[in-house]
Amino acid sequence: MKKTRPRPTGAELAILRVLWRRGPSTVRQVHEAVRSDRGTGYTTTLKLLQIMVAKGLARRDASGRSHVYAAACDQAATQRRLVGDLLDRVFDGSARQLVLQALEARRVTPEELQEIRRLIDRMEEGRR
Repeated sequence: MKKTRPRPTGAELAILRVLWRRGPSTVRQVHEAVRSDRGTGYTTTLKLLQIMVAKGLARRDASGRSHVYAAACDQAATQRRLVGDLLDRVFDGSARQLVLQALEARRVTPEELQEIRRLIDRMEEGRR
């Protein structure tokens, strides 16, 4: 049986977004990227990264003078898992309700709508 990674907390997800966007980064680089949004201190960022390594959400390279951290989980796979959790917990497994609420909750750009339509078309073609 494959062991799944734990669901990242909000603070851990903010750090993962930095690591996915920037790639491998030092604690200082991660801290600079998250402190303006979250108002966390340097030691908090360091502690969160250490916890994330223990959970398997991040990897640490200690070979250099500064430790470098990298995401240990794929962004798309993590997003799919979190959406699946949300789908089950909030929408009783209804993808229809999730999509309807998502489209009503935020303004959707014409480009996003076009991309959604293309995805729906591809999905319908695959069912024929």
